[in-house]
Amino acid sequence: MPGNTFGTLFRVTTWGESHGPALGAVIDGCPPGIELSEDHVQAMLDRRKPGGSAASTSRREADRARILSGVFEGLTTGTPICLMVENTDQRSRDYGKLARVFRPGHGDYSYFKKYGVRDHRGGGRASARETVGRVAAGAVAAKLLSILGISVSSYTAEMGGIAAETCDLSLCSENPYACPDPAAAERIEARVREARASGDSLGGVVALVAKGVPPGLGEPVFEKLDAKIASAMMGIGAVKGVEIGSGFAAARSTGSRNNDPITPSGFSSNNAGGILAGISSGQDIIVRVAVKPIPSIARGQETIDTSGRAETIVVGGRHDVCAIPRVNVVLEAMMMLLLADFALQQRAIAGW
Repeated sequence: MPGNTFGTLFRVTTWGESHGPALGAVIDGCPPGIELSEDHVQAMLDRRKPGGSAASTSRREADRARILSGVFEGLTTGTPICLMVENTDQRSRDYGKLARVFRPGHGDYSYFKKYGVRDHRGGGRASARETVGRVAAGAVAAKLLSILGISVSSYTAEMGGIAAETCDLSLCSENPYACPDPAAAERIEARVREARASGDSLGGVVALVAKGVPPGLGEPVFEKLDAKIASAMMGIGAVKGVEIGSGFAAARSTGSRNNDPITPSGFSSNNAGGILAGISSGQDIIVRVAVKPIPSIARGQETIDTSGRAETIVVGGRHDVCAIPRVNVVLEAMMMLLLADFALQQRAIAGW
């Protein structure tokens, strides 16, 4: 199945399914001599684990990271790094009735049409659980980026139609939704409980900020940094839209307002989101990502079976009410993987 590998020099291949024995990633191209341990990987995986908020699934996975290769005495060796996380709390019986019925909003129908076969147990490779491998690999990329002085963070800008009206990033850790506005976080909590009680789900918007990115990353035509960011974000199943910098607001602005003046001391604004002509400018890279509502809901939905007959389905099993905040670290991981790859490419060109 092609399309499972990401990157040019820092290459990541994820493997495994939602209800298989394990998931993980293989990283090829990580430079040698970088300090790395299972604890480093675990720190990111713990942010993705279920159970952190009322929006989370009741599935309980330890998500313990194992490094199977590519590390010796705490340092990367330059050879492929294999990361594995075992599945321990699958309940495949919850999906038995879905073997011949397509769930609306999922990849069931499109996978079946493409391959003629599908893993109905949680969606197989289409499951959000596939992102375990991305996050594990992102932890390795984060170690490389830290050497270069680059960091990536995220926060919940909107969830369930409730937007943060203030933005104090130091407060994100004080609520389970990674929201920088405490008052909005309280309203989000109530909205989540309301949606769960009614058998429904919610979407939202996550903002990403990459700091310390040097100017010069990205290529000016087909490998533009902003284009690759959009591709990386859209490669996550729950994502339906990406804005960089002022995004769609630029379409309602004017050149005199949207251009970022350049002064002897630097840029005086950042509507470009840290990217000009597909190449990083040295400013913070600002990205906003639209996340759709979880499609597995405890409400009757119209669908068809594999023979084309009409059906009504209520999806059972254990599911999140919203992909946020667990998707936030997945988005960070994809940004880190991309920046690590572009940093290595720039080093090959410019020698820094």
